[in-house]
Amino acid sequence: MANAHLLPEDLAASREAAALNPKSPPLTLAYGQALLRAGHLPEAIAELQRALRLDHTFADARFVLGCAWLEAGEADKALESFSHLEEDEEVAPRIAEARAIKDQPRSDAGYVRHLFDQFSADYDERMIGQLGYRAPQILRALFDLIMPGRDQLAILDLGCGTGLTGVSFRDVAARLDGIDLSPAMVEKARARNLYDNLLVGDIETALDGTTPYDLLLAADTLVYLGDLELVFDRARHNLRDNGFFLFTVESNPGEGFALGPKRRWRHSETYLRELAVKAGFDVAGFMAAVPRYEANQPVEGFAIALSPGS
Repeated sequence: MANAHLLPEDLAASREAAALNPKSPPLTLAYGQALLRAGHLPEAIAELQRALRLDHTFADARFVLGCAWLEAGEADKALESFSHLEEDEEVAPRIAEARAIKDQPRSDAGYVRHLFDQFSADYDERMIGQLGYRAPQILRALFDLIMPGRDQLAILDLGCGTGLTGVSFRDVAARLDGIDLSPAMVEKARARNLYDNLLVGDIETALDGTTPYDLLLAADTLVYLGDLELVFDRARHNLRDNGFFLFTVESNPGEGFALGPKRRWRHSETYLRELAVKAGFDVAGFMAAVPRYEANQPVEGFAIALSPGS
C-alpha cells in the first residue's frame, strides 16, 4: 500500500489535522491511511487502532486496519478485524487472502518484514544479550571444519539482518553480499560497512542462478520457511562446484516440518537429508546445535553444510 507519490507535505497536513482534532475518528483514520500509503506500517496500524478506540463501530477504520494487518502478514489479526464486517464484495477477497496466508508452507513475507523492521533498533542487543544468539559463530566453526584454509570467497548472506553473520565471515570474503526482507535491518547492515552489495528482497525469489557463489550462509533464516524445496533447489544453482551451503535450523522431533509456538518453523533431520539429496546436494556436515535460547532454555537445532553433488 506504500505510495511513492504521497508528498511529505500531504502526510504532514494529515498529521497536523489529527493532532488538532485528537478525538475525531475520521481524521485519525485519514492519518492512518496516509501513513499506510507512505509505507509507515507500524505507525499506521497504531493510528488505525486508535481510530477504533475512539469509535469501535467505525467500519471503515476496521476494514483499513484489516488490510494493514494483511500487509504485515498477520493473517489471524486481519481475520479478526474482518469478522466484524459484512462479507461483501470488498471484504470477501481480503478474507480469502488472509486464509491463503495461513495456508502457506512458510511465514508470510509481510509478517517477517514487519517483525524485523520493528526489532531493528535493538536487534543485536536483544539477540545476543537476551537470547544468547550464536548462529553466526556456529556456522563459522562449521566452516572452519569443512573449508579449512579457504579464503577470498564470494559469499552471499541469506537473511543477513543487521550483519552479525557478516562480522563472522568478512575475513574470508573477497566479495560479501547480503539480502534481507527488512529494509530497516538492511540499513543496519549497511552501517557496518562490511558488505559489498546489499539487497532488500525474498531469498526464494532472489536466488536466480545468475551470480555464482563459493559460500551461501543462512544463519537463523530458514526458520521462517517451512517447505525448503525451492530454497534448496535455487541454492544448488547459485553455488560453484566446490562451494558450500551452510545454515542453521530448529529441529523438529517429528517428521517433515512444523510451525512452532513462536511462529518459527522446525525441520526434522530426515526431511533435511532427503531434501538435500533431491536437490542434488551431498551432506558434508550435519551436527546438533543450539543457535539461541528462549526463556533461558536452549532451542535445539542443527547446523548443516551441503555441497553440490558429483
